[in-house]
Amino acid sequence: MGVSKQQAIENKRAIVDAAEKLFRERGVAAVGLAELTKAAGFTQGGFYNHFKSKDALVAAVMEKAMEDGAADLIAGIQASKADAADPMKRHVEWYLSPEHLADIEKGCPLTAYAGDVRRLGKEARQSYAHGLTWNFDQLANVIDGENQQEKRKKAVALFSQMVGALVLSRAVAEADASLADEILKDARQQLLQAIGE
Repeated sequence: MGVSKQQAIENKRAIVDAAEKLFRERGVAAVGLAELTKAAGFTQGGFYNHFKSKDALVAAVMEKAMEDGAADLIAGIQASKADAADPMKRHVEWYLSPEHLADIEKGCPLTAYAGDVRRLGKEARQSYAHGLTWNFDQLANVIDGENQQEKRKKAVALFSQMVGALVLSRAVAEADASLADEILKDARQQLLQAIGE
């Protein structure tokens, strides 16, 4: 007896979820298919019932990660507006927080995959680029000003600095926790000053 359509969807989701966790922890290239299928509770044959290749899985993981990241950003913006708080200021405070630094598994996928994306397949790279562009647009919409082009430029600069600071802080967090904290704190302070100007 075959697997039901609903069970097939759940199986595919389990593979994507297991892969995302491993990819975020160790990087895409460091995760082999045998380890991945074991983590998801499937055989390699079971994997190929859902994906034609590891590249196809990586593309699905990236698509899901970008969708989840988009939903988180929208929720954060809406919560800020509901609290009559500045959404950009609040986003910087969260993004460059010790909590986000530690949350590799569920944090911003644009930071989590920044080191991997250029070595991934075309579909995954396109999903990442689309997610990045979408984030720039959303942040531009919450930045003060009337000129949309200038707001977009500011969003690109601010978000690029946020991602860079988080990537660097994570890179040294285990080797030098005080340096990681300094990077987060100083970047957060400078960006909040830039927003306030």
